[in-house]
Amino acid sequence: MAQEEQVLVVERKVIEQVGIFNGLASDVDRYRDKIFAPGVPRFIMRSQAEKDPSYKQLIPYVIMVHDGKYLNYVRGRRAGETRLLGLRSIGIGGHINPIDADNSSLFAYLYENYLTAVQREVAEEVSVETSHTDRVVALLNDESNEVGSVHLGIVHLWNLDAPKVSKREQMITQMSFMTPEELQKVRDTMETWSQLCVTGLLCKRG
Repeated sequence: MAQEEQVLVVERKVIEQVGIFNGLASDVDRYRDKIFAPGVPRFIMRSQAEKDPSYKQLIPYVIMVHDGKYLNYVRGRRAGETRLLGLRSIGIGGHINPIDADNSSLFAYLYENYLTAVQREVAEEVSVETSHTDRVVALLNDESNEVGSVHLGIVHLWNLDAPKVSKREQMITQMSFMTPEELQKVRDTMETWSQLCVTGLLCKRG
């Protein structure tokens, strides 16, 4: 029997102490300092985290852009999160597991560990064959559905030097680069997080 996955979480009350929000929050530093304070993030079983909204699972959500066009794809039949099956996404990322933390940081998780996790998560899903910059541009919280209620997105923007990205995961289908205007036209086919990012980030950036 496969060992159950552990995922990195913070208690919802930590977010509430800073200021609960719905949608996108751009004051990243204020939340990040609280979320990654020593002893605040910890690992629990995913089965518990998925059912208990008193915890928020931390999910890096990496948006890739080159020359004003954004990477997007459709989650195919092998998608890990079945509730998002068949929906278009502009985000690459996933759960953070204990493999991303060194032995000493299990209860004092460091932001550097998180950044390592982001690189690993992206590399599992796609191969980025070009240099890039990485900037956290927003936090994402969506209480409108059962998926969003137990997750907190950390939105990264990767500016790619070339549009050289190929898929590694079979669940990624119909991958392409689109302008914000093109993405807005297919917004209704997207998962909620991507809809929020297209409207709140991409269309404002142009």
